[in-house]
Amino acid sequence: MAAKAGDNPDSLMALCTAYCLRNLRRTMCYLGDRSKLTLRPDVFLPSEICDKLVNAYVELVHTDSNFEPQDGFFQLFSDPRSTRLTRVQLREDLVRDKDLEAIGKQDLIELHLTYCNSLSARSLRALTSFRQTLVSLSLFGCTNIFYRKGGAPLACAEEDDEDEEDDRPARFALDNNFSFQGFNRLRLLNLGGLPEEVDAEALLKPLPSLTSLDLSSMHLPRAAFLAQWKDRLASLVLYNVDLSDELISTVVQMSQLRHLDISRENQRSSKFKMTRKILTTVVQSLGNLVSLDISGHIMLDNCTVPHFEEAMGPPSIEPSKSSIIPFQELKRPLQFLGLYNTTLCNVMHIPAYKVTGSKNEDQVLNAIEAYTEHRPELAHRAINQLFDIARIQHCSQLLRALQLVIAALKCHKYDKSVQVTGSAALFYLTNTEYRCDQSVQLRRQVIQVVLNGMEQYQEVTVQRNCCLTLCNFSIPEELEFQYHRVNMLLLKILEPARQDESIQRIAVHLCNALVCQVDNDHKEAVGKMGFVKTMLNLIQKKLQDRMCDQVMEFSWSALWNITDETPDNCQMFLNCRGMTLFLECLEEFPDKQELHRNMLGLLGNVAEVRALRPQLLTSEFVKVFTELLDSKADGIEVSYNACGVLSHIMFDGPDAWPMEEPGRDQVMQKMWDAIQSWDVSSRRNINYRSFEPILRLLPQSIGPVSQHWATWALFNLVSVYPNKYCPLLVKEGGIPLLEKVLEMDSSHVDTKNMARKVMEQCATFKEDPMDTSK
Repeated sequence: MAAKAGDNPDSLMALCTAYCLRNLRRTMCYLGDRSKLTLRPDVFLPSEICDKLVNAYVELVHTDSNFEPQDGFFQLFSDPRSTRLTRVQLREDLVRDKDLEAIGKQDLIELHLTYCNSLSARSLRALTSFRQTLVSLSLFGCTNIFYRKGGAPLACAEEDDEDEEDDRPARFALDNNFSFQGFNRLRLLNLGGLPEEVDAEALLKPLPSLTSLDLSSMHLPRAAFLAQWKDRLASLVLYNVDLSDELISTVVQMSQLRHLDISRENQRSSKFKMTRKILTTVVQSLGNLVSLDISGHIMLDNCTVPHFEEAMGPPSIEPSKSSIIPFQELKRPLQFLGLYNTTLCNVMHIPAYKVTGSKNEDQVLNAIEAYTEHRPELAHRAINQLFDIARIQHCSQLLRALQLVIAALKCHKYDKSVQVTGSAALFYLTNTEYRCDQSVQLRRQVIQVVLNGMEQYQEVTVQRNCCLTLCNFSIPEELEFQYHRVNMLLLKILEPARQDESIQRIAVHLCNALVCQVDNDHKEAVGKMGFVKTMLNLIQKKLQDRMCDQVMEFSWSALWNITDETPDNCQMFLNCRGMTLFLECLEEFPDKQELHRNMLGLLGNVAEVRALRPQLLTSEFVKVFTELLDSKADGIEVSYNACGVLSHIMFDGPDAWPMEEPGRDQVMQKMWDAIQSWDVSSRRNINYRSFEPILRLLPQSIGPVSQHWATWALFNLVSVYPNKYCPLLVKEGGIPLLEKVLEMDSSHVDTKNMARKVMEQCATFKEDPMDTSK
């Protein structure tokens, strides 16, 4: 059988790493003095394991809401004699100054800090402890790292722990004391996104041996200083840097460049115009280029071959056939060419193996892949274009598309634009058209990022997109691994007094589906979360608005499902004025058949609980149940459920009947009349997981009409749905109980006749080996 998309198991290393991180005190650590997390003395871990532990820890904190950050985690790696770190990637506000200080004795080769806005200039001193070994350093988006807290001199770790409680340090004095002096092994440096007050020229002067430099969005007033690396730089990124003739003339001197990025976020923000001459000069001067990004630029003059002069045949990557004239000068096709948000991506022949743009699915996916990590503003546009492809056309690279969108949502959990477009794209990428190609593991990843979005954003669009995406899954089966979490999130959505109508409707539908066909333990757990009260609050609001819509009907249906064989939830329903709302809904909406069916189904569940039945035995309630016996709403369903409620009440005998009006005999006669009027071949809008509540009404003489209702119910179900209900009846011991009905003198003749038919139906079903229908 062919593997489905994304059906690759996690590696043993990944599984063991995750287990250790979730169980630190049971595997690697113990609580030492002052409840401090401490590494066990017999634990010695090489860099291959330590690197994975730290990087996986950061990933879990950002993508798994059930994973709690551990105070003092980085302190576990403070001693290189027992733990060795070499390559560490940290991101966002998880990382504090004290965390970098904790690992200061490690011989780091690679340190990538991304959007770590909680880091202050205090972390710059920690960086100097790695100067002898560091080869690759990224400070991308760490906007506060060159500023001191409170304008004070750099403090020691012990003195400043209290400040770590602040989410982000307020900007005060710019720290001009830090220098890269002594970072002699540093070759790759990313300073993208740092504030313009930082003097890049002075900062970079002590680093003559750099081979890769990223200065995205930085202010470069004197571009000529870059010439000091003209014989060394292999990679230069100047994304969103204000280009000038001086800067371009400096760049084209860098003969060793293999990757050049001079792209922009958008065309409007740039005064510089890319011309055919400039592009030709770049291609001619930089003969070693394998990767070039000029996304977001306006081409001042025509760089393309007229359509009628383009080379014949299918799209080609041969430079000689290039539709972009300057690229005809290339010696070989580029490995990567960024043309996103330019008109050049639409031409026929592009001399590159991988192109970003918006012309087709491949270009769009390339753009998401290339720009997700450091350019969410571009990634979200590309994901929006993928959304249109999945919605209007057809996504042919499903696995890649899903994996890229999932990665973007994980990477930018706090970016609203990415969350909105990503969740919308997931809705179309997981619908019925694509479902058969997706593995369980892949669909679980989708569910995880969707729930992350629901947790992080209360904004209407994100919530709606996430709820709609969950509707593409088999419920409750595919959501069961996150059952508690998804129920909590849905109930939180339904808490506000006046929620968006569409979200409310979808959320109630999901709640209903989640409590249908699950075991009683799940239902009881959800009931304790406030499920019953939330549904009743929704019903109360709809009553106030005098509106019986899908939210009202779904809410009663959800209550019907969650009270099935769960006495605690039935008790909650009664305690929260459920019966009062039942009566008010009947009075306000006398003609709503589906509503009546759902309400009576729920009350049937309540009536099955012997201890709660006395609360139903009031003159007002019994009169209502009796009147509903004559209802023709929804076929026989309302009448059937009303009779079921009364059957359980009658089962308690005449001594439990506290009222004179209506009389017990009078009600029983009306029940007989109702049952006689039903068509036994009626198809049903009901689903029994167990016959136990019905079977308990069979071997008794105190309420013959209850016995008759139970027997009629069994005959109807086993004759109309034999494949489902004959095996269930046999499995739950129904046949011996029906035999007792035949033996009892108190059983009515019609009841005995029907009991025989039930037994015959089950016997026939059992004896027919050719019946393979489902």
